[in-house]
Amino acid sequence: METTDIPALPRGVRLHHDKVRDAWVLLAPERAVTLDPVGHAILTEVDGARSFGEITRALAERYNAPIEQIVNDSAGFLDALRDRRFLDVTA
Repeated sequence: METTDIPALPRGVRLHHDKVRDAWVLLAPERAVTLDPVGHAILTEVDGARSFGEITRALAERYNAPIEQIVNDSAGFLDALRDRRFLDVTA
């Protein structure tokens, strides 16, 4: 994931709070991924308008964490979602 890439949830994919399990999930047609707090924090920043660099800077500021760590963790997570077609990325 490059800093200028713009991640977005594709049509039919959305964040959802599962009240039964009291957990956040990423829903897609006939698929679901349960999110941990880190995954949820990353995806709440994905709006289809901001770049990966802007998202990671916002997360680093919000959690007072080193930007390098945020970039590495976020890139790995978002790349895995892209590979599974839960995420679109435009340059």
